[in-house]
Amino acid sequence: MKRTHFTSELKEAVGKNVVVKGWVHDIRLLGGINFLLLRDFDGIVQVTIQKSASPKILEKIKMLHNEDIIEVKGVVQKTSKTKSGIEIVPEEIVKISSAEPILPLDPRRVTRSNLATRLDWRSLDLRSPENLAIFKIQSKLMVAFEEYLLNNKFIKVFTPSIIGGISEGGSDVFPVVYFDKQAFLRQDPQLHRELLIAGGFEKIFETGPSWRAEKSHTVWHMAEHRTVAVEVAFIEDEHDVMRVEEGMVVYALEKVKKECDEQLEILNKEIKVPKTPFPELQFPKIYDILEELGKPIPKGQDLNRESEEALATYIRERFKSEFFFVNRFPYAVKPFYVMKMDESPEWARSIDLVFKGMEVSSGGQREHRYQKLISQIKEKGLNLNSLKWFTEVFKYGVPPMGGYSLGIERFTMKLLDIANVREATLFPRDTERVLP
Repeated sequence: MKRTHFTSELKEAVGKNVVVKGWVHDIRLLGGINFLLLRDFDGIVQVTIQKSASPKILEKIKMLHNEDIIEVKGVVQKTSKTKSGIEIVPEEIVKISSAEPILPLDPRRVTRSNLATRLDWRSLDLRSPENLAIFKIQSKLMVAFEEYLLNNKFIKVFTPSIIGGISEGGSDVFPVVYFDKQAFLRQDPQLHRELLIAGGFEKIFETGPSWRAEKSHTVWHMAEHRTVAVEVAFIEDEHDVMRVEEGMVVYALEKVKKECDEQLEILNKEIKVPKTPFPELQFPKIYDILEELGKPIPKGQDLNRESEEALATYIRERFKSEFFFVNRFPYAVKPFYVMKMDESPEWARSIDLVFKGMEVSSGGQREHRYQKLISQIKEKGLNLNSLKWFTEVFKYGVPPMGGYSLGIERFTMKLLDIANVREATLFPRDTERVLP
């Protein structure tokens, strides 16, 4: 039988014959009346089997187990006994595929499993309505990010995931065997985005994975993560970048709030769309603020998780905002390609976006002046020859530029108040996990 409707479309089919397909979410055999919950990509519908149903159907439902895949042909009827206000009275039930009676975990979440078990059996775990809601919202975020950028004349590009040199310095890279030489998985598409700006692509973005070989065992770190990465030319300074990013974020949150009401209800979450411009805190003033908050860090040091959370509370109390920018970081803690402030070179035109106490993106203004770029590479102790593939084009006219890279899983995690970023990732990769 060919499917005629998804479950979300059945309210418009009252009184009609339909064919639906999906998984057996639950079965309740009560004798006089029996209930079967069918779950598909769009939701769950109750199939009601009266005692007067055909013997074939009555016998069939006794043989079904949770997570069997079935198709149901029947009539949609109104009822006051389901949340959706409808049910299907079946004329035929066909089992398409069988599930083992004993499941490794319960997609209904009636019986809870720990996160390790859920990730081991990720395909079964993803069948839960809550998980489907998370990733439908994440999908909507991505659609909205792209819509906003495309509507503002950005073009979508793709840059290499395999690079011949380390893009940001340090040792947290994954080497790969590339024919007869060594290469690396990219830490960030940053340098190639700059090369595209140098190539006359004035407004670009891309979405895709990056890798960092950090041996971190936290709820917010992974070895592989995905970003939406944006770069724009002819900026005045890093504040132009901030305006693009906050516009993208607000557009996406408005779209999720408007178009993901069913998923937000499943997760019991409410979206609060922030006002713009987002508040901004700058170094070195941040050191004074943290001192006042009783969370001091040494001058010249980067923020840590505790200081980010303290600043988030400070912003929330004063500005009623869950979002804020941190700007003018110490240059010593930033990569070579970040632009220094000419008048105060110990500080960089570098920005982080913090959301609910966690950094979800980093960016800022890039150094586009060849001699200064070379000077900064030397200052960071990097090999000039190994970066020639990147630096040489800067001799030939590159406009002022800036951009940011926003972590999709982290953003989803904080938006939906998820405890572990792995739950906002379909198949997470960390220090222990490379399967499934």
